[in-house]
Formats: sequence, C-alpha cells, structure tokens
Amino acid sequence: MHDHRKVVRHQSILPHSRGVILMALLIGLALSGIALMAAVDVWSIARQREREQELLFVGDQYRQAIRRYYYAAPSGTPRVLPASLDALLEDDRYPVPVRHLRRTYFDPMTGNAEWGVLRDGDRITGVYSLSEAPPLKQAGFAPAYENFATQTRYRDWVFAFAVPRRGGLQPPPTSGAPAIGTPPPNSRPVRGKAP
Repeated sequence: MHDHRKVVRHQSILPHSRGVILMALLIGLALSGIALMAAVDVWSIARQREREQELLFVGDQYRQAIRRYYYAAPSGTPRVLPASLDALLEDDRYPVPVRHLRRTYFDPMTGNAEWGVLRDGDRITGVYSLSEAPPLKQAGFAPAYENFATQTRYRDWVFAFAVPRRGGLQPPPTSGAPAIGTPPPNSRPVRGKAP
C-alpha cells in the first residue's frame, strides 16, 4: 500500500513537470527564432552593403571605359562616345580592336546583365542600375559621386562621363533629360553579356 501511494504521488507530479518542460522548450524555440531573424537581418544588410560597393566599382569601370573610348580616337578622327556597351569591349576603330573594358558586368543590385543607359543622341555617356530599391549608403562617396548622397533609389546612381566642352568639363547633353544623377525617363535598358 505504501508503495502504491508513492506511485500515485509520482503520477500526479509528472503532468505538472511535463508542462514546465514544454513551456521552457517553447520559450527556448521562440528565443532561438528571434535570434535567427536578427542574424538574417544583419546578414541581409551586410550583403546589401557589399552589393552597393560592387555597384560603385562596376559603375566606375563603365564610366572610365567610356572616358577611355572617347579619348582613344585614332589620329585624324573626331572624338566620339561609344554607340553601344559592346564597343567598350571591342573598339573596332583600329586595325586591331582595342578593349576599354575588361568584360561586361552584371548589375549587382538586380543580378541581371541589363543596365539603364544615359545617352547623348545615339551615343552612350553613362550607365545606371535598374533597381528601384533605396540605398543604405548615404555619405562617404568619392568626389565624382557626391551627388549620390541625395538619391533615393539605386537607379538614380548614374555613372556618366562628362564630355569636355568649350570652357571646361560640363555634363553631356541628355536631349532634354534630367541632370546627371537622375536617369532620363526615355532611357532604354541595355543588356550586357554574361561575364
């Protein structure tokens, strides 16, 4: 009989213990989930910052290549801007084609080979991302890109070569389009080649 009471007492305590353990387990899972979400947010922000740096690098590569193309006009020919991004990869104005850009790049913000282009007539003066996302970076830009600090979308980060005009460097004409830093509404995306 005495043993039977011990068994009964043990059985009455057991359901209560299970409830406490279950509650502790649920709290632990909830805290783990919160920690995991915070880690994902931190990783996501870090990844976006990396893509921003890559966009700044790639965009500048295109701007510098457009500049090199312009100044590399063969002797006796006028200086012109490229008619396409492909011309930066293979400048056929020479007997042996010249490369002003090592390779075409994907847009780091969209992951696509498609870029927006800024044009002066039928010639390309710059490129920009097609991403509508808001940038994280708001300060600390290189002098050539200081105006990016006021932009609200990656699409507004325009990497353009300012064509020299009489009286010094001036932004290229954009056929009635907004100023450099804001892509013209009639600009068409251009698809690059995969790296």
